[in-house]
Amino acid sequence: MSQAPDIPRTPNPSRVIARFAVRVALLIGFAAFGGVGFGRSLAVLLWMSIILCALAALVRREPLFESSLNHWDECVVFGALFALVHIANELA
Repeated sequence: MSQAPDIPRTPNPSRVIARFAVRVALLIGFAAFGGVGFGRSLAVLLWMSIILCALAALVRREPLFESSLNHWDECVVFGALFALVHIANELA
């Protein structure tokens, strides 16, 4: 029997950034069609993304403070975007 090649557990940083960009584009697209307004829809979708990224990191058992990018880093960036959108919604 042939052995499966060892797949590295750390994804390529450009792949993580591309994955994040696609997710943000999809969230903005879905928020544009939200019935409660763009800002509130985007805030809810970002909150959902924070939870999903944290769950994905837990399931994949990714280390929290690693030198390469992973789902925890995406979770932090989604949290920062959520904070910005939440502040913008409160000011508007």
